[in-house]
Amino acid sequence: MSGQLEEELGRKVVKRLVLPCALFTLIGAIDRANVGFAALEMNADLGLSGTQFGFGAGVLFVGYFLAKYPSVLLYEAIGFRRWLAIITFAWGIAACSLAAIDSQLELYILRVLIGFAEGGLSSGLMLYLAHWAPERWRATILALPIMSINVAQVFGAPISGWLLDIDNPLGIAGWRFMFLVEALPAVALAFFAWFYFPDRPSQARWLSDSERTWMANNIRAEAKAAPDGSREGRWDALKSLDGWLCSLIWFCILASNYGIMFWLPTIVKGMSGLTSTQVGFIVALPHAASAIGLLLNARHSDRTGERFMHIAVPAMVGGLGLLAAFLLGSGLPGLAMLVLGGACTGCTVAAFWAIPMKMLNPRSMAMGVVMINMLGSLAGATIPPLMGFLRESTGSFLPPTLLLTGIAVINVMLCLVTRRRMRGKGVMA
Repeated sequence: MSGQLEEELGRKVVKRLVLPCALFTLIGAIDRANVGFAALEMNADLGLSGTQFGFGAGVLFVGYFLAKYPSVLLYEAIGFRRWLAIITFAWGIAACSLAAIDSQLELYILRVLIGFAEGGLSSGLMLYLAHWAPERWRATILALPIMSINVAQVFGAPISGWLLDIDNPLGIAGWRFMFLVEALPAVALAFFAWFYFPDRPSQARWLSDSERTWMANNIRAEAKAAPDGSREGRWDALKSLDGWLCSLIWFCILASNYGIMFWLPTIVKGMSGLTSTQVGFIVALPHAASAIGLLLNARHSDRTGERFMHIAVPAMVGGLGLLAAFLLGSGLPGLAMLVLGGACTGCTVAAFWAIPMKMLNPRSMAMGVVMINMLGSLAGATIPPLMGFLRESTGSFLPPTLLLTGIAVINVMLCLVTRRRMRGKGVMA
């Protein structure tokens, strides 16, 4: 009976909460990544070099880094519903303002502000959904909002390219119109968040009394939190090697994904000479494959209970695929390897969040998630600018490609080390 109830609850949570949460991640991903398409016109209009653009793309994660801990404190103080509405409205207004920039300084400032406003989103969603995720659904529930990042590129990349190319009704530069149009949904979602989400399972009207009781007794983050708001053990993740290993794995995952996200339009444009709209459709291919693979990888991880190899294998295949794409050059074989490399790199996120949710003490979960996401923010802040510097200083995309391949190898090694460590402690993951 318990297994059947767990399956029913998992499906309910996916329908009622995970898919709506994924919509916020999707819009946030579009507002982060569309600068890669804006670069096709914006760099010339603002006089940005490759290094300056790379810095503008990555500086958003400075705001991410600074906002992680304050955002979680705000979440704990006012509840998920109000918190999500406030940060969504703030990032939507900042993203709209990108349409009016006239200098690289204004680009940098607004990217930092967007990062600061949206900085707690991933941490908050992971913490929120941890209170709703049965064990048999954990990887799937926590992976679906992340999968929406890939879905965002599947739809967002062609739309971004099309918005650049059309004669827009405002008569402004295509990249300005793109920024404005793609930021407005965030403002609308802020009002949706305010009225839709329950803060905890006990407030969900769509759960029966027996379902609420089962969640309180069986979901780890819900059942074992510190009583009476006590903060005892809150900082334990900072003292734990397990927490730092999780953080380093997440750094490698995001370093690879953000490197591809911000630079793929420029790479494809350089390889093909296509229009912006055509580039958008090409860029969508690896993200479409990644979205499908990520979901399949997450469900397989949930069925088998294995987590680490579901990260290590796609990381290795992804890194080698990107290197093969560069070596093969333009043409169908190179494009196929680019799709394979991007797809497998995106699949690495599928099983990750089930690992810290199992390894970390529930009392230190909030700070553990913040720590992991802060290190991930550093990946976003450093890798895209570093790729821009390597591309500009060498005149080739080989060094940036080798950088991403090297990060994939490090990720595999970290996964194997952590897996052995967990098995030595009698924890299967």
